[in-house]
Amino acid sequence: MHPALAVGLVFGGCCSNVVFLELLAREFPGCGNIVTFSQFLFIAVEGFIFEANFGRKSPAIPIRYYLIMVAMFFTVSVVNNYALNLNISMPLHMIFRSGSLIASMALGIIILKKRYSVSKYTSIALVSLGIFTCTFMSAKQVASDSSLNEEDGVQVFLWWLLGIAALTFALLMSARMGIFQETLYQRFGKHSKEALFYNHALPLPGFLLLAPNIYQHAVLFSQSEPFRVPVLGLTLPIMWFYLLMNVVTQYVCIRGVFILTTECPSLTVTLVVTLRKFVSLIFSILYFRNPFTAWHWLGTALVFLGTLLYAEVWHSLGSLLARCRRRRRRPKEE
Repeated sequence: MHPALAVGLVFGGCCSNVVFLELLAREFPGCGNIVTFSQFLFIAVEGFIFEANFGRKSPAIPIRYYLIMVAMFFTVSVVNNYALNLNISMPLHMIFRSGSLIASMALGIIILKKRYSVSKYTSIALVSLGIFTCTFMSAKQVASDSSLNEEDGVQVFLWWLLGIAALTFALLMSARMGIFQETLYQRFGKHSKEALFYNHALPLPGFLLLAPNIYQHAVLFSQSEPFRVPVLGLTLPIMWFYLLMNVVTQYVCIRGVFILTTECPSLTVTLVVTLRKFVSLIFSILYFRNPFTAWHWLGTALVFLGTLLYAEVWHSLGSLLARCRRRRRRPKEE
């Protein structure tokens, strides 16, 4: 598949997925479990058919390693979903998760004994400062929004602090999972599509622990206003339509990233994913009118500037421009 089409899948799938997730979360902030379960079930069924060949294909990586990875993956997904129910806004949620570079570098130094260049440490400092700025300003907003009732204000603020703690834990756990996955790929080879299937299929029994919450939101979704799907001509509750579109766009997003990793270098993948996050953030702010001050914009700019610096985009663009200049000079010299 052409890389340009993969980039289109990433931007189209991931950005629209954020929109449908926010539509769901605005109506029912605690619906993260049913959303995650639906996504896992869809990807697991697709992988069981096309990757596992109905269970006839043996995995290249032993199942016991997948079980460890799945435990971390399941924990990260559930904790990130619960954070939305703890007074964490969608823009702050996206910005905070952009701090994965910080967690990856910290654990890489501690576990893998890695050492990085000055530019890497500078980029991490920018990302850290950006996240701190956005978090601090969001804390002030939470406090001001709850100033009418002091007792309720303290309670809301404590729930917000719990949400920040949940996001921090999920960030560190996600980084640890990435390091574990990296070591597995070095040992057994890259099997991204297989890992995608097992990471979504093996956690499904764990959702039994969340069954009451999933059933509760399924009932609430069924009670939402009816919506007529334009293309299919079907009528179904609008929340179920949002959930369906969220699942489909999530699959498109993941497939786009998978194709991009096989067709393009990691730098290109990092740049595309970073720009996609930025576009999703801007759209969320403008379309849903989320509160965003000049300080939030500054923090956002620092996060994405640090991410691009970490990926050495400027150096690569300079090298690309230099190669283009050399190609233009060759015909003249000849």
